Amino acid sequence: MILVTGGSGYLATHLIARLLRDGASVRTTVRSAARGAAVRAAVRRGGADDARLEFVEADLMSDDGWKAAVDGCAEIHHVASPIPVEQPEDPDELIVPARDGTLRVLRAARDAGARRVVLTSSFAAVGYTPKPGAEFTEADWTDPDTPGLAPYPRSKAIAERAAWDLMRDSSTELVVVNPTGIFGPTLTADLRSSTQLIKMMLDGSLDVAPRARFGVVDVRDVADLHIRAMAAPDAAGHRFLAVADGPTVSFLEVAQMLHRRLGVVTPVEEASGPDLPRPIIHNDRARALGWQPRDVETTITETAESLRDLGLLPPGVL
Repeated sequence: MILVTGGSGYLATHLIARLLRDGASVRTTVRSAARGAAVRAAVRRGGADDARLEFVEADLMSDDGWKAAVDGCAEIHHVASPIPVEQPEDPDELIVPARDGTLRVLRAARDAGARRVVLTSSFAAVGYTPKPGAEFTEADWTDPDTPGLAPYPRSKAIAERAAWDLMRDSSTELVVVNPTGIFGPTLTADLRSSTQLIKMMLDGSLDVAPRARFGVVDVRDVADLHIRAMAAPDAAGHRFLAVADGPTVSFLEVAQMLHRRLGVVTPVEEASGPDLPRPIIHNDRARALGWQPRDVETTITETAESLRDLGLLPPGVL
């Protein structure tokens, strides 16, 4: 039995579907049993038979349910984490759930004698402190005390540091996956920040592209890297950056991809502001596991097509 936390999420539904397609039995956590039907529908949409999927109710902010969730699971994928639509005024609204929830799951895994936990962290824990040349590997860390750092990257850095500290001398192995911006087809209509932005570009509610430079990775490739990181003996104790090959992009360039590939009207200008460095993010360590990420343009295009297929776009947009 393999545990995946946060089963109703964007990444978790893909990971569960992939594990089920590979023949595994999967247990997943949901905050409410009422979410189970939507998770089953999502993994079936991902081409999986959900007969070997079971649920346990558990919340990151409560001890209830976690002992039952980890029972009998040698392999645990901790995917659940709060992702805000907007940055909260009080950073603790994100920091406390991210840190305490991660530690709660890891303690339960350790106490149950799990072989390995693969934790979804983020590039936000790696590369959100300015660095000359803006070139990043797994050796880099975001400093939570960086002036002006938003609550989300601060929460990811604090939570991941706490995870490594907790598991340093544990017999349960820890591996961390650090994705850049996750895009790609959604299996659920409950849209996350990246897919919501694509939807807004397509439905006309976003006419000026936010000013940012970032890496992109396909949600299906993050799920694949989770599975490879769980299986590879030498992965224990390491972080793995998940990013597609090639240069990092801007939201304006994402909009141009959508226009070029799908012929849709998208934002044609970028929000004003200072020039931003274009980070260079290395994926060599992940590739050493045999990981082969999709190209960015395919990922962005198939994100949009999934929104159309789920009926989440106005008629005639695609």
